[in-house]
Amino acid sequence: MKFGKRLKQHVEETLPGWRDMYLNYKDLKKLVRLISSSLEYGKSEAEFVYLLNNEIDKFNMFFMEQEEDFIIRHKELQQRIKRVNESEPSSQEEYEEEMSRIRKDIVDFHGEMVLLVNYSNINYTGMAKILKKYDKRTGGLLRLAFIQKVLEQPFFTTELVSKLVKECETTIDELFPTAMVAVELKDATITMVGEGIFRNTVAALMTMKEIRKGSSTQSHFSLPALSLPDTELIRYFQLNSPIPSI
Repeated sequence: MKFGKRLKQHVEETLPGWRDMYLNYKDLKKLVRLISSSLEYGKSEAEFVYLLNNEIDKFNMFFMEQEEDFIIRHKELQQRIKRVNESEPSSQEEYEEEMSRIRKDIVDFHGEMVLLVNYSNINYTGMAKILKKYDKRTGGLLRLAFIQKVLEQPFFTTELVSKLVKECETTIDELFPTAMVAVELKDATITMVGEGIFRNTVAALMTMKEIRKGSSTQSHFSLPALSLPDTELIRYFQLNSPIPSI
């Protein structure tokens, strides 16, 4: 599948509030075509670079806002778990209800963080591809210098979010029995097959695997192949995806 179609499909499948935050690949592609046939090459290139910089600013603002929110929510979840484990519940039923709510919140939280890592991946990939098109169509040499700039941007720096994702997976594996998590996720699959975090997370994982798979055409601009961790949560996503792989 061509990147433009894959991006469009992914944007349609992501959270509604995120849809305007992705790379405007279609308009940038049109501009590349116009520039390649323009007599005012210098002016057109300046417009192209201006739009790319605006896209980077958009990515950074959105990514940093989400990252800050995730840090706060992660601390809150850890505090909730600590409170439940250290306090004496009035009944076993009350304890189980609160742990069930925590399980659901962790799974949702994990899903949103996976979406943000994928947000970084797919926007970087789109930038690399549109710059490749630009250089090929115009004979310019923008890609190398511009990608070096992109690699230094906050939206490309996913180490903190990836660390929180792994901590979520470890928490689920350590605190909750496999059978219990499977029941929760099975319910999520049934109730959220058409919408919600579960479906979005599966779509994001499939997209990340696709855009980061090894191929004979990879270059130093390509993201490394994705190796998913072997956790109960990830295994369930892979085995019970309610949507087809891209």
